[in-house]
Order: sequence, then C-alpha cells, then structure tokens
Amino acid sequence: MPVIDGQPLRILHAVRAPIGGIFRHILDLANGQADRGHQVGIIADSLTGGERAEQALAEIAPRLKLGVHRLAIRREPVPLDLLVWAHFARLIRRLKPNVLHGHGAKAGAFIRLRGASTDTIRVYTPHGGSLHYPLSTLKGQIYSRLERALMNNTDLFLFESAFARDTYQRTIGVPRGLVRTVFNGVTAGEFDPVVKADDATDVCYVGEFRHIKGADLLIDAVARLRADGRTVTLTLGGEGEEMDHLKAQVSRLNLGEAVRFIGHVKARDGFSKGSLLVVPSRGDSMPYVVIEAAAAGMPMVAANVGGIPEIFGPDHADALFAPNIVGAMADAIEGALDDMEAAQARARSLRERIFQHFSQKAMVEGVLAGYRDAFANR
Repeated sequence: MPVIDGQPLRILHAVRAPIGGIFRHILDLANGQADRGHQVGIIADSLTGGERAEQALAEIAPRLKLGVHRLAIRREPVPLDLLVWAHFARLIRRLKPNVLHGHGAKAGAFIRLRGASTDTIRVYTPHGGSLHYPLSTLKGQIYSRLERALMNNTDLFLFESAFARDTYQRTIGVPRGLVRTVFNGVTAGEFDPVVKADDATDVCYVGEFRHIKGADLLIDAVARLRADGRTVTLTLGGEGEEMDHLKAQVSRLNLGEAVRFIGHVKARDGFSKGSLLVVPSRGDSMPYVVIEAAAAGMPMVAANVGGIPEIFGPDHADALFAPNIVGAMADAIEGALDDMEAAQARARSLRERIFQHFSQKAMVEGVLAGYRDAFANR
C-alpha cells in the first residue's frame, strides 16, 4: 500500500467538462501534487473547453507523468457511455493509479464503477453537479438514485464546502467512506490588488453565462436601478450557452448604452472593468470567482446561496443578498455604490480572511491528507 509521506502516489484526476472553476480546481491540485513529487494525470472531455482548455492542458502536460487523455464524454447519460467507460478502464489498467479522483457527477461515476482494490482508492468531489437538481424534478430523482447506487463504492468524499457536504448527506445519504471538507484555494500572486481600468463601469460580472449563474437577474437589477433614476453601468465578462438570450434581454430592456459584453476574460482582467463585482448566482458550491475577487481586495456583493456564506464568514454577511430576488440585488448594489468607502473597507477585511483560510497550499495539503486517511482506512 502506498505511503503518501514516503513515496510518490500515482494520481489520476477525471473530469467531464474542462471549463470553469472545476477545471481550475483540478489544474491547481495537479500542479500542487506534482510539486510535491507525485505522478499525476488528467482525463477530460474532448468535446468541450475549446482552445482555452487545449492551451491549459498543453501547458501542464510536461509536468504530468501520467499524461493528459481526452475522451468524448457527453453531459447527459447516453448509451455511448459504455464505450467511454471501456476507455476509462483501459487507461486505468495501463496507468495503474493509486488514486482515482473523479470530479463532477459523470467522471465521478466512471471512476467509481471500478471495483474495490487494496492498493487504489476511489475519490469523489461532486462540485455541485447532480446536487443542483431538486429532488422534485425527474432529473433530480434519476441522478439522486445513481449517486446513491455509487455512494458506497467511494473510499473518500472530498467536498469543497460544508454546503455541498450537507446537501449530499441530506439528499443522497451518509456514506460509509470517509468524508472530508477542503476549501478551494488561490495562489500567492492572486492577492495582488487589481488596478481599475480607465473605462471601468459601475458594476461588473465575471463568469459563465448559464442559468444557474444568474447573469439575467443582474441585468434585470441594473434595469430596475436605471428605471429608478440611477444611471448604473455594467460590464459582463464571460461566455456560455445563454449568451444570445442575455444579449436579447439587454436589447429588450433598452440597456444598449448601459451594458457591454467583453467576452471571456481572465478573472482579474474582468475585475478591473468595474468598481463593484456582483455575484448573482441562483446556486453555487464554492465559486472560485468569489475567492479570487476577495483575495484581490475587490469590493463585492453576492447572493447568499450555497457555499458563498462560508467564504464571507459571519463578519461580512452584510455583503450578501437574498438569492433569486432582483429587488434585493438592486438594493445591495445601490447600497455599495452609495458608500464605496465602506465596501472597500469590507473588501480589505475579507482579503485577510481569504489569506488565512483559502490558500492553494492549504487546499493541496488538505486533499493529500484526505488521501492519506483513506489509505489508512482501507
């Protein structure tokens, strides 16, 4: 059996979509684990991620002794999944990993279909995934049953927030395997202050354009503020499946002069385009954009949803607003813009909290400690 402190582990991370926070999490973990002498590999979908994923994987590939492997992994369950699982199984036999770490529902299912082994642990990090579907929906019922069927094929659950952990245990069950919560973390360079751009708008958004991320709610909030006589301007940085819908919404609300789209940008570049970052999510577990903005000292208001309150902590709860309520978001934006000195002071205080509890080093060490405990438990 491998001993984490005495010899390198062979760690294979698997994810369906190499995009967003989940992909960043895996890259940070893989880099940190490689820095500590472990042999690491990544399996990722070949259908999503585009040029940015290809570039990121090409950059990290020289450091990954188990390599980068791209397979066509569909989002929804399809018959072709049997073929994908066969590819997974062949890779596992060839690479002989000690740690199979699945991220998200689909990849997490594939790695846990492998039978128990004395020298390999099966690790699962849901990253929200199937937990975002309410049990009242058909998808929620199907995914919860699949999760329950695989629950005890898991040696270690690694949740990135207490919210995700508690949601899983409430909706799926309490696993026999070990359960650990390890916060996402950011690198030392991300604590450098962001310099505001000359063309910065009042408000900015950075993230994917998906329904769950709530960019449409933010546009409605800006429309409400402008209707009340507040000439608020907004920059939207991102891409995604709702891009056309959001642009049509801006046109319908006659916000063409107040709202601009700048496409995909690095988080810090997006932060520089506004005086105040707004995180309007309908649902989230432990969003990197909030941690990144807090580390950079960016004034921010965010929806009180998922694991976001765990990032802010009890001393900064006044920066949170009720989720999915446009009026509450508009009030939070107006309050912050009216007293930017207070918003900036809150940002400085929150930055100190992030420095103490949300570093990449702590995240990597916490994950490795989870692996160590899982091996000991076997």
